[in-house]
Amino acid sequence: MSELTTVARPYAKAAFDFAVENNAIAKWQDMLAFSAQVAENEDMHQLLTGAVSAESLAEIFNNICGEQLDENGQNLIKVLAENKRLPVLPEISEMFDVFKAEYDKEVDVEVTSATELTTAQQTELSSTLEKRLARKVKLICNVDPALVAGLIIKTGDTVIDGSVKSKLNRLADALQA
Repeated sequence: MSELTTVARPYAKAAFDFAVENNAIAKWQDMLAFSAQVAENEDMHQLLTGAVSAESLAEIFNNICGEQLDENGQNLIKVLAENKRLPVLPEISEMFDVFKAEYDKEVDVEVTSATELTTAQQTELSSTLEKRLARKVKLICNVDPALVAGLIIKTGDTVIDGSVKSKLNRLADALQA
């Protein structure tokens, strides 16, 4: 996967920079998401990895996408086809979303708790995390009764594990040492 990310990054960055310059971030995000869905289609994926000329492939792909892509989006498809990068469209779309979140100073935070959090708890947690991370926070809440109590908070490379299960495991390790 890291290879696909490496391949996708320059295309996503170029598309994002172009979208910012033209004040069309949402439009590009929609175009890339739609194109990614087309590229993920099983029949289309077989076509993308087959022995079809780049021009034909770009034309077929752009015809399938139709009015979902503007002229600039169609040009991106042509460039990707010429460089045999159309199968990487899902990763390009994901990377574009990452650039947009960074641009908007937003971050997704996965919160796992033993019981469902109330609206008040979510609001308080979101507010606290926004101050700590200096970003707008979007909470993705999950429930895992095995935690016993407490929370596990994950965002990017940061993990805050305040669950009772984790504390009990650390205590057990310490007692065995």
